[in-house]
Amino acid sequence: MADAAIGADVQSGGISRREFLYYIWGASMALYLAQFSGLMVWFLKPRFREGEFGGKFVLSLDAVPDINAAPANYPDGRFWLVQVDSEKPNELFESASDEDQPFKGVLAIYKVCTHLGCIYAWTPANNRFECPCHGSKYRLDGRRIEDPAPRSLDRFQLEFLDANRVPIPDTLSPEVDGFYRPVTIPEGAAFISVDTSAKKTGPAEKLLCDFTGECP
Repeated sequence: MADAAIGADVQSGGISRREFLYYIWGASMALYLAQFSGLMVWFLKPRFREGEFGGKFVLSLDAVPDINAAPANYPDGRFWLVQVDSEKPNELFESASDEDQPFKGVLAIYKVCTHLGCIYAWTPANNRFECPCHGSKYRLDGRRIEDPAPRSLDRFQLEFLDANRVPIPDTLSPEVDGFYRPVTIPEGAAFISVDTSAKKTGPAEKLLCDFTGECP
């Protein structure tokens, strides 16, 4: 009797009992799929803690090397910290002839060679980064000096924090032409935060060997 009543009510609404059950079944499946998709996104979404690669590394300001000095190595984060100033050239760093605008500040440089992914190192004898796998070479700020590297080294986004680890306004790495630029150390900075989840690919700039006359 109950089924007959439902059937009659449904028929009076313009749909059959079978169509009504199909709608109920479809709505149930849609709800199930939505819940399942939400759980999958939550499960697959990377969740990194501070100090793990893929997350943020908060370091004391003392971690930043001096201007145009040898880079500081942070293997856990897979980056180098450097501080450059094109207006204070020395044997470790000087601007090239095609760099007509001064630039200075701190950079976080990814430790992977842009050729085939080898781990390169800083070579004090030559004052540059050198890859042991195929000989690619880079300047202190990561600009490529010699191929086979197809482009300059990648960079991570960084930001300065005050003594309470609160971000200081306008100190997030500025992005110019899709690449992070140096950030000058502001007053009141006590920490630097390097976000290894935010990486920009190095550009394919002209080889610096063209300016030194030492191309292989």
